[in-house]
Amino acid sequence: MIIMDLIWLIAIFILSGILTSLFKSIFTRLGGNLYTPIRGGTPRAVGIAPFIVLLLFFPPPGNYLIALIGIFAFLDDIIGRKKIKGMPFEFGQLSRGIGMLLVMVIGYAYFGPASILIALMIQPMNIADMQPGTSASTVIIMGLLMAILLYLTTGNPYSPALILLAVCLGYAPLDYQGKIMMGEVGNHSFGVGLGVTYTLLAGNIANFHNWGSGGVFIVVLILLIFTALLIALLRQKNLKNFLETNLQIPNPGYGDLVMDVLTGGGLGDLLRRIILRKRTITIKNRFLIVLGMRRLFYNPHAV
Repeated sequence: MIIMDLIWLIAIFILSGILTSLFKSIFTRLGGNLYTPIRGGTPRAVGIAPFIVLLLFFPPPGNYLIALIGIFAFLDDIIGRKKIKGMPFEFGQLSRGIGMLLVMVIGYAYFGPASILIALMIQPMNIADMQPGTSASTVIIMGLLMAILLYLTTGNPYSPALILLAVCLGYAPLDYQGKIMMGEVGNHSFGVGLGVTYTLLAGNIANFHNWGSGGVFIVVLILLIFTALLIALLRQKNLKNFLETNLQIPNPGYGDLVMDVLTGGGLGDLLRRIILRKRTITIKNRFLIVLGMRRLFYNPHAV
């Protein structure tokens, strides 16, 4: 890595830290949906700081997709959980859904079918952000892994994965302390950023083996699932307590935790409401229980 690349990474790290502190102060004063009483008062959506830095320094076309999802995710943070009259979803869910759809459609021109998975990376990162520091840890661990693998497959030590790392390391200290919350704008932006780096690595591997776009899709899918496995491990105690206490799933296994990472949250429950309506599906098969099917088919709208 040349000296200028290292200087840029340090500058990115510093800028991310400065903007994080700045938005923490601004959102604390603004209040409203950007400030929550959790943990004695915590500013939300401070992930707008890394979003801005990624917008400036993450290479195109990745930053185009980050811009799309970040804007719609920030609208979700600002609006909050407001119902749309006569509709089964909230304004925030609609905003995020539009953002994800745009990432898939516009991203297709650059990344092919893998753009679908890039957009879906939002889901596990959103679940990770429900516990202080987990999203940051996920980005740091997977970003470091991608940086190493991209170097091994290209010979170039400077990669978008290092930009993700620098941005996240500048943001993370206050998040680890529980003094700020990343919000949808932050975890969605990092999710898409990770998805793009996964696709770059998958492209290198697929080109070497002549696998084509199908091979790229499979490699990215494997990395997405690995990310979900990691998040379930990082949030193991917290998720297990949530599934037992809130969803009444007795003795949840690791499969249930992973399935919650992949399908939990507002968007997952919205799909369950549309598909299952008010039906209850009871899973008794041991193998399916191990796979986490109890969580997958848990319907909060059942009667």
